[in-house]
Amino acid sequence: MRLAAFRRRDDPDGARRVGLVVGDDSSDGLGRWIHPFPDDTDLVELLAADPAEREALADLAAQGDGLRLAAVILLPPVYPVAMRDFLTFEAHVDGMERGHGNPGPPAEWYDAPVFLFMAPHAVTGPYDDIAMPPDTERFDFELEIAAIVCRDVCDATPEQALAAIGGYCVMNDWSARDVQSKEMTLKLGPSKGKDFATTIGPWVVTPDELDDCRDEDGFLDLKMTVKVNDEPVGADRSAHMGWSFEQLVSHASRASWVKAGEVLASGTCSGGSLAEAWGRNGSLTPPPLQVGDVVEMTIERLGTIRNRIVETGDVVAPVAPARRRTAVGGRLGASA
Repeated sequence: MRLAAFRRRDDPDGARRVGLVVGDDSSDGLGRWIHPFPDDTDLVELLAADPAEREALADLAAQGDGLRLAAVILLPPVYPVAMRDFLTFEAHVDGMERGHGNPGPPAEWYDAPVFLFMAPHAVTGPYDDIAMPPDTERFDFELEIAAIVCRDVCDATPEQALAAIGGYCVMNDWSARDVQSKEMTLKLGPSKGKDFATTIGPWVVTPDELDDCRDEDGFLDLKMTVKVNDEPVGADRSAHMGWSFEQLVSHASRASWVKAGEVLASGTCSGGSLAEAWGRNGSLTPPPLQVGDVVEMTIERLGTIRNRIVETGDVVAPVAPARRRTAVGGRLGASA
């Protein structure tokens, strides 16, 4: 089942509806329809519903009039209560580390799946324009798979964690690499290098739709591709993750809560970012993203997201440097 959040083009800003996506996989999406659920339907609660109940509700929606994709604006499938982004593709870690002059993944990477917390209020819709962030000359994309959690879990086993995953979607973790690099020299972040936009969508695909897409170890095995201005620039398969999604949710829940409505992402696949290519090539090849570029990401069975980079109309305040202090008598004191 594919479930989308949307508003009609004549709806006021802020309107949000949930619909059942039906139709073929034509690249232009013209073969697809969205059949609305009742107005008070919550997408996360629908993912958490008993499968038989969800199927019955979907059958009712399918009997009603459908809307062409051109008649709606697709919204982020969820506005997450929290977001965690993991680092699960070994080959991507290898390329990034080599770009920093290191021989490959550090030994610690293999010990446990690490993640960073993201800005949940920065999510954007699957076809929204993305404003060029300030202070960057190395704007980049990151191709990832995201899982939407539909039940609260704490100290969950992988089996329990699997039951808490309501579905999957495509994710682009946009990144200002030069800002990110400067932040991380202080062993913190990234923060302003990533908090301006994260694209998720185009809809959520429930796990039962992907039962035939698992490898012998139970990992999802889906082709992942990214294009810039219609030119292929990277591809991988999700089966190359070092940990499965149920292992990621289980790990995140150790001595902690993972809540319904959270988004947990795989991290960037190999070939899924420009920075990895820069690390392997030793140069900014391919070049950083510019205003006017269109980034398109497709994950087999999950769909396609497509975003154009535009000029920002915002005026941002200058960054205030720290008030410096000088050494007095061998210790720091207030400057004169």
